Amino acid sequence: MGVSFREVTKKFSDGTKALDRLNLEFDQGEFIVLLGPSGSGKTTACRLLAGLETSSEGRIEIDGKDITHLPPRMRGIGMVFQNYALYSHKSVFENIAYPLRIRKVGNADIESRVGAIAELLQIGNYLHRKPAQLSGGQAQRVAVARALVWEPTICVMDEPLSNLDALLRLHMRTELNRLYRRLGKTFVFVTHDQEEAMTLATRIAVLKDGKLVQFDEPRTIYREPANRFVAEFMGRPAMNTIEGTVTDGIFRAGNIACPVERPDGPVTLGIRPEQVELVEAGSEGAITLAVDVRELIEPDTLLIFQTGAGAFTVRTQKNCDHIEVGQPVGLRFPREALHYFDASTGERLR
Repeated sequence: MGVSFREVTKKFSDGTKALDRLNLEFDQGEFIVLLGPSGSGKTTACRLLAGLETSSEGRIEIDGKDITHLPPRMRGIGMVFQNYALYSHKSVFENIAYPLRIRKVGNADIESRVGAIAELLQIGNYLHRKPAQLSGGQAQRVAVARALVWEPTICVMDEPLSNLDALLRLHMRTELNRLYRRLGKTFVFVTHDQEEAMTLATRIAVLKDGKLVQFDEPRTIYREPANRFVAEFMGRPAMNTIEGTVTDGIFRAGNIACPVERPDGPVTLGIRPEQVELVEAGSEGAITLAVDVRELIEPDTLLIFQTGAGAFTVRTQKNCDHIEVGQPVGLRFPREALHYFDASTGERLR
């Protein structure tokens, strides 16, 4: 038994439909990431689970029990917000202890449990400080400690790392991964950052326009995207997608032509930038294109081409110092790396 969203719809008073018949089920003990662009409904789903919003239709269950109309305090869910939401007038100790005090936990137990979670999150030396005296990473740890100190069944995190700089985000991501493995709790994590999703999740729920478009393990979502949206959303740079037509086993789009194993007709071809092979211009079976832009992102180089059917990106760790803008370069598309999407619906073709 775990958590279930069953036909959950959320409409706001202005008519905005934030969630549209969401069906999502996951087990206790998983690290679930709700991933999608702004306005996809991921934060709304998170707030509905925590009881901070009420669904317009459908129901939410935990271990088979309908909690749709249950008050937040009775759901057994800890919440970490994007802005930390710490009490500025309270010390770190009192911020963490607050959920225990409102549950009438004894002072000795509070001391023990606050000390234990503070040690786990490496903030034991800051318990006497006020939030204003903390760095962003320290404040984030305090928010996580406060959410976990009372041992909730589920910990919900709404974009908790988005206010941190890049280096600190990477560090906190590692800390959250370690914390999850150590505690074995259920985590529901909201983000628009696909790297966070890929590194943290046991499974990722990709949302778009309030609908669930794919729910699977990170590797599967990356390697077998359910549709063109997922293919382009996952990955940096995004998957190359080219609209073209297959005729007699040859896919053609602009000045791209390559053999494919597809029936004749319109199709969208996809290939990850890192899976394109660089070969000598004019090589047999290669597509020759002139470099439009070269970007060095150590240890990788991005080569960007204009195909007549849109921009096309190659990501490689080969030495490209000898390649100049305007120089013809040979590209080969391995057949096993190709993805095909319906030209009209964008759905993945098997």
